[in-house]
Parts: sequence; C-alpha cells; structure tokens
Amino acid sequence: MDPSLIAAVLAFIAIGGAGFVFAGDKSQPATANKRVKAVSGGGAKNIDRRKQAVEIAALKRRQSTAEALKELSNNEKQSRKRRFSVKGQLAQAGLSTPPATFWAASAGVGVVGGIIGFVMQAGAENPLFTFGAAAMGFFVGFLGLPRWILGMLVEGRQKKFANQLADAIDIIVRGVKSGLPLNQCMRIIAAESPEPLRAEFQALVDSSAMGVPLEQSMQRMYDRMPLSEVNFFSIVLIIQQKTGGNLSESLGNLSSVLRARKLMKEKVKALSSEAKASAMIIGSLPIVVMLMVYFTRPAYIMILFTEPMGHLILLGAATMMSMGIFIMNKMVNFKF
Repeated sequence: MDPSLIAAVLAFIAIGGAGFVFAGDKSQPATANKRVKAVSGGGAKNIDRRKQAVEIAALKRRQSTAEALKELSNNEKQSRKRRFSVKGQLAQAGLSTPPATFWAASAGVGVVGGIIGFVMQAGAENPLFTFGAAAMGFFVGFLGLPRWILGMLVEGRQKKFANQLADAIDIIVRGVKSGLPLNQCMRIIAAESPEPLRAEFQALVDSSAMGVPLEQSMQRMYDRMPLSEVNFFSIVLIIQQKTGGNLSESLGNLSSVLRARKLMKEKVKALSSEAKASAMIIGSLPIVVMLMVYFTRPAYIMILFTEPMGHLILLGAATMMSMGIFIMNKMVNFKF
C-alpha cells in the first residue's frame, strides 16, 4: 500500500478527532450553563415558595390572634353585668353566701337603721321629718352599708391577688422551662400558694380536670377576679394555645410587665399620699368642729337638731360634704 495514502488517512483521522474534541469542549460549557441556570431557577422558585409559605403561616397566625382577641373582648362585655351583680360581687369577695341571704341581712340592717332614724327624730314637731329620717335610715342600712362592706372585701381580695399573681407566673415560667406541663405548674400553685391565689388556681385546675376548655375556665376566673392583670394572663394563655409560640418567654415578659405596673402603682401612691392626707383632713374638719362645739356648748348647736330650719341646714351641709368628699376622692385616686 502506498505510504503517502496511509499518511493521508491518518492525518484525516487525527484532524477529525481533534475537531470532535474541540466541539465537545465547546458544548460542555453550554450544557453546564443550562444545568446551572436550571438549578438556580429551581432554587429561586423554592425560595419563593418558602417565602409564600412563611407569609401564609404568619397571616393565619395574625388572623387567629385577632379572632381570639375579638372573642375575648365579646366575652368581657357579656360578663360585665355578671361582675356588677350581687352574686358576682359575692363570688369576687370569696364568699359562698347566696344572694337571698345577703338581701335578707341587708333588709335586717335597713330595719335597724330605720328604727334608729325614727327614734332620733321622734320628738320633731313635723311628723314628715320623723318618717323621712326613718326612711333614710332604712335605705342607708339596706343599700348603703352592706354594699359598702362587700365592696371593701372585694377590693382587699383583689389587691392581694394582684400582688401574688406575678410570683405565680414566675413559677409557671420556671416549670415550663424545666419541662413540666402547664396543668402541673398550676397544680403546684394551687397547692403551695396563699389565699386568694390558691383558691382561684384550684378552681382553674378543677375545671381543667373536668374537661372544661381553657378559654372558658379563664373567663370564669376573670369573672371572679376582674383585674387587668388576669385579663393579660388569660390573653397570653389563650393565644399561645391557639397560635403556638414560646410560652415561657411570653409569660416571662408578662411577669416583668406586672411587676413594672406594681412599681408604678406604688410610686403613684407615694406621690399622691400628701393629697390624700389633705383630703382626709379637709373632709373630717367640719365633723370634728361640730363635735367640739357640741361638747363645749351643747345648746349652741342643738338648734340644728331641734328646729326644722336646722334640719334643712344639716341636710344641705351633708349634701355638700358628700359632693366634696366624692370630688376629692376622684382627684386623689388614679386608675390606670
């Protein structure tokens, strides 16, 4: 065979192989670029999908939170009538007395007040003053004195509960961080805390043991103890139950807020103590002066109690004194 022909064939094969190699090298970057674009495009789509999923989850959480807050607001409006009734106030005071017994005792006190008023004005010339004094004594004894005593019991119990609630929340925070469930933390509070915190959390634990939903149990607790602190505690627990989240962190922040509110109340009390002392002195000064005049010169002041015009003067003085005491009380008591 001709050597020149063999050399030509080998040269052709070499050139063709070199061209195939270079053609393959040019096509590989294009294929790699296509793959990179496909992967990057798919990654961007995955990122967009993840963002959409996060946004949808956040939207659902906001909607559920808004619904929970709206439901709590509606429940609070419905429970206002129950809280201001005699039955609600007896429950807030921690008394198991039925309302009928309370009204019967109030009627007895009213009868005693009416008798005292009748006896005090029995010697008046005008019988209208006698019957007016008896009616005033009855209404003061029937509506005023028992409700005032009940209001003082309710206020004292609520004050004790508000001072103890932050410590109870701290117990729940430590228990949840250590792995205990919420119900077990509440049982610890019900067993170890003083009154009235123990009784309220014991009722909460008993309701949970009977299968009552947490939202309904907290609403009953708020009816018995209508404080803003209890409302905050209820909102945190209910929203955490419906939307999830870090319960220990939420309750820890709530405990800090409650302690800051307590500190603010003490500061307000200290700053307003001078005004309260002035109001007490000004309010008691007319009564003290009247007693001093009565013990030094009884005949000088007894005209107010024996003459019809004196009765009118006493009635006007009592009305103006009551209005002044009411206004001063509103000026020195701060609600927040």
